[in-house]
Formats: sequence, structure tokens, C-alpha cells
Amino acid sequence: MSTASAKSRSGEQAPLRPVRLGPASVEVERKPDGTILLRSPRALEPYPEKLTERLAHWGEAEPERIFLAQRDRTGAWRSVTYGAAFASVRAIAAALLERELSPERPIAILSGNDIEHALLGLAAMHVGVPYAPISVPYSLASRDFKKLKAIIEILTPGLVFAADGAAFAPAIAATVPQDVEVAVTANPVSDRPMTPFTELLDARPTAAVEAAHAKVGPATVAKILFTSGSTGQPKGVINTQQMLCANQAMIRGGLAFLGDGEPPVLVDWLPWNHTYGSNHNFGLVLDRGGSLYIDEGKPMPGAIEATARNLRDIAPTIYFNVPKGFEMLLPHLSEDRALRERFFSRLKLMFYAGAGLSQHVHDAFQELAVKTVGERIMFLTSLGSTETAPAALACSWESEQIGNIGLPLPGLELKLVPNEGKLETRMRGPNITPGYWRAPALTAAAFDEEGFYKIGDALKFADAAEPAKGLLFDGRIAEDFKLATGTWVSVGPLRMAFITQCAPLVRDVVLAGPDRDELAALIIPDVEACRKRAPELPPDAAAAVVLAHPQVRKAFEQFLGALSDPRRGTSARIGRAILLAEPPSLDVGEVTDKGSINQRAVLAHRAALVEELYADPPSANVIVAPSLLSPASGRGSGWGPTAQAS
Repeated sequence: MSTASAKSRSGEQAPLRPVRLGPASVEVERKPDGTILLRSPRALEPYPEKLTERLAHWGEAEPERIFLAQRDRTGAWRSVTYGAAFASVRAIAAALLERELSPERPIAILSGNDIEHALLGLAAMHVGVPYAPISVPYSLASRDFKKLKAIIEILTPGLVFAADGAAFAPAIAATVPQDVEVAVTANPVSDRPMTPFTELLDARPTAAVEAAHAKVGPATVAKILFTSGSTGQPKGVINTQQMLCANQAMIRGGLAFLGDGEPPVLVDWLPWNHTYGSNHNFGLVLDRGGSLYIDEGKPMPGAIEATARNLRDIAPTIYFNVPKGFEMLLPHLSEDRALRERFFSRLKLMFYAGAGLSQHVHDAFQELAVKTVGERIMFLTSLGSTETAPAALACSWESEQIGNIGLPLPGLELKLVPNEGKLETRMRGPNITPGYWRAPALTAAAFDEEGFYKIGDALKFADAAEPAKGLLFDGRIAEDFKLATGTWVSVGPLRMAFITQCAPLVRDVVLAGPDRDELAALIIPDVEACRKRAPELPPDAAAAVVLAHPQVRKAFEQFLGALSDPRRGTSARIGRAILLAEPPSLDVGEVTDKGSINQRAVLAHRAALVEELYADPPSANVIVAPSLLSPASGRGSGWGPTAQAS
């Protein structure tokens, strides 16, 4: 650890809870052109040809073990065992074959994580019918259904499923052709025929199910996952059976304790239309015969309470979340002794992905763990994408550096290619997608001449002299830009530094500055955290009122003071900012369905605010670092017309 926060009562650093992980080892090959190849010296373990072989195995070996559980409408847990799940999957598979579903007529799932969703997806994979779980906000949060309509047109589904017919009826009416069957668990609407999910469950398995299952092989398309569009529009990523099965073997290479016989127990909200929640976490539970308790909570005000409630009931053995989820869980663990005693009781490790974890969040969890169980719990992360199934690199040791993504997992070849002073990352292995659904041009552009997938990330060594100490994320190649001076701005690391500096008042930040002399920022604030800086305001005060409060603005002026230090250099110095009272929009592509910010879209849609950032003198809307304030006027100076793009 980089701090001395997690100490035992004697003052010594508390011990780590023991957990068996894979060795930290790597083979390095350096080429004359500067390209670096990295691979694990360990061979990839054998893996099945198709994912539902694991369901069949556990259905026979542990038929009474809970596979999936979720709360019903009364708040009680309902569950399905491995034996019952396999029987249901075979029945649903028979119903799918009766409907002649196929790669030409796949399944689209509009609703979120639940038992019926899982059974339908497994049944589809069991008999070689691709399915696509689609982001729920595309149906329930969007106003124009533009993204959902585009996805439905690309898929040409033969069956659409939604848990609640009434809730999804507007989206279905706007996007799903009338001749496509719609199945629902509850609340069918009267103006469109809808098939009850129980009708699929009531089908009788026949020899056709076994025959279709026998034809499923490593190259069979298992599912289509649409990217969240952080740097563009969603694309349908083909996920084959080999990708899913090989990736679980790769994960076991890093998390070696998964092979020790104790079934993993997860309490997890991460959505199944994303590779992290779907392939990584759901797949890990199925592969190891564990139990997944579906968490209806989310890292949002008013929803994190459900997560805390679930964790009071169920003690996880591994806890997966995004950094914001860990941050929002902290107050509940701090204030509720029973909750933290249950949470840490058998927890082997905590795992985050999707963004960088703040040091203060890491340290606070370790302090709580030591306070509760006398041990620190390891925090790990990794690197991957929808196209990599997702696990590609993973850290399998306690790193002194937050955000160490570790080394290539067994079976993966990593190629680092020099690109504008950075090392662009490319990957090849059995976990890599063969391409994009019905998009040959996108597929061709995604791979280099040697067949390596171009993920678009840049990486750097934690210690250039010792590659085995792991790699660090060094930004997205597509997000980086040049100032007017020709200086490159590395957006990823600077964005994380900004968020860390301004924690906990900031959710995200968009950096302005292409072809300008200086950097500035559009800040996406955490309005609720900012509200605590102005306790005298009414609880329902509008976001604009909260953000205009002198104490809130003063806090950001101080943050900018640290970020505008001339010693930082122009590519890391931020002297002006505007707080966005209007959150980024899903429909115009500023924010993805999982909350990631599309930097270019925000800058394009808020071009007037960007111009306001650079106007001289600055408007009252612009927050200026104290070091840049004019002594006479109190307003910023030195950002006049010379800072405008030519």
C-alpha cells in the first residue's frame, strides 16, 4: 500500500487475508522497430467447447446447489438450483427450435438481469441460437429510441424478450416489427400479441435439442454484445463459444483460488449487456459452480441502499464493482457494523474495473477491513474490452500502485506498438472476437496485418526496468489530442488526476483544448456531494443553484489552483472550468449506457460552452484558478484571442 492507513493495533501494517493467485511472470520479446511482445510463460488450461457443458456438469454434480437468486416483489429471495436450471434450459431450447430461430433470426433481450433472462440466454447458447442482451436505458431512458432501433435493424431478431411487457411497450412499438414475436414474463399489453414466458418453459425437450446442442462448437456465435459507444456508436461484438470458455480458463490462471474447490458466491448488479457483468462475472459463477445473487441495486442515490440490503443477507466470496460502486458503498459499511461484519466475513478479494479507483476509496476499505476482521483484503483490477471477452490482462498481486492492470493472462499475446510517444496495445488469443456483427469493414479495420486486435488503449510499464511489475493504463489513443503548440495531451491519465484531485465533488471531466494554447475543462459534478458544501440550501435546490453557491465554487477554485501550477507544463495544466448543471445526454451520445463519457460528443454538443471557456474576459460562469486571476478585476486574464483555434 502507498499509505499507512490500514494498521493493526500494534502499529504494524495489518496482514493480507491469504488468497491463492497466479504467479507474476512474463516473457518479453523486443523487436528492432520498438515493438514489444509480452506473453505468459504458463500454458492455458484446457476448457470446454461450449459454455453450457458447465451447466450440464453442475446440474448433475450439484443439482440442489443454488445457481441464481433474486428478490421477488415481496422482497423475499427466490432461487433456482443447478438441476432445475438445466431442466428449464432444455425446455426453453426446445421452444426456440420450434420457432426456427437461428443466426439469421436471433434473440434480442431488452430487459435487465433476472432469472428468466439468464435461462433464456443459456437455452439459446445450448442449441446455437445467438442472443443479444441490449442496454435497458436504450428502452427505458431514451426518448427517441434511436440506438435501440439501429440495433434491432442490425440484429433482425426472430424473438424479442422483455420482463415487463407494459414497461417496455413504447420501445417495442417504436422499434420491433409487428411480425416479430415478443415474449414477456409479466404485464402483457392488449394492443400487441405477447407470449408468456411460461409458454417457453412448458415446452418438452426432444431429440432435436440434443442434436442441435451436438452441433454447437468453439466457432458457434454464443451472443452479440453491443459496445457502449464511448468513442463512437454501438457495434455488435460477436462472442463465440471459444471466447467465453477460453476466457474462464484465463481468469482461473489469474485467480488461482477458483480451482481450490470452494464455490464462489457473488452479489452482483453489473448488467449482462456488458461483458464485465455477463461474460466475466456470470461466466465465473457458472464455470466454478457458484451462486449468483442478482443485486437490483446500483451505484446511484436511492439505489445503493438495495445493494447494502442484499449484502446484509449474503456474504460474497469475491466482490466485483465499478469504482463508483465501491465509493457509494463506503458510508453504509462505515455506519453499519453488522453489514461490514457480513461483507468482510469470507471475502477473498475485491475487484474493480471500468474506471480508476481513487486512493482514498482504496484506503478507506482497507481501514474498515482491518477494523472489522483484522486483515486487509486485496484490491485487484484488470484490462479488457467487449472484444476480449473481457479478461486479457490482470494483476495477481498486491501492487503499491493503484491501477496496476498486471500482465497478460495465459493464452494471450500482447503487442505494444510505438505510437506518438506511447505504446499502443494490440492483442491476439482465443478470447478475441472474430469481428463485428454484419459489419465487415469495421471488422477489417479492427485488426492489424498479423491478426492482433487493436483495442485502442495505450499502456506503459509500472517499472520499465522490471516488466514483471505490471502495466498501467496510459489513456485511449482516440481521445488524445494536440494543443496549438504541438504538445500532445494524454487525456486518460490527466482525466484521472483531475477526478482524484477533485474527489468527491466530481463524477467525470471533459478536457477541452484541441488546437488551443491552454487546457480547460467541462466538469460533470457530483451534485449531491456538492450539496453538502452548501448545507443551508433547501434539500430540493436545483442543481444550478447548488453549483453556483460560493462555497462550491470556492472549492473548485482551490482544485484548479493545484491543477494550474506552471510547473505542471501546458499538457497537464488546467486553469479554467465550467460546472455542467445539465448532465450528459444518452440520446445525443454524450454518455454511454454504462455512464462512460464520450469526450468528443460532449465537446461537439457543447461547443458554445467551450467558446465561453476561452473567452476573455471570462464570464461569471467560468471558474478560474486563483493564479490566473487579474489583480485588478479579479477575473482571469491572458486567455484572449491568441488562445482561439486558428
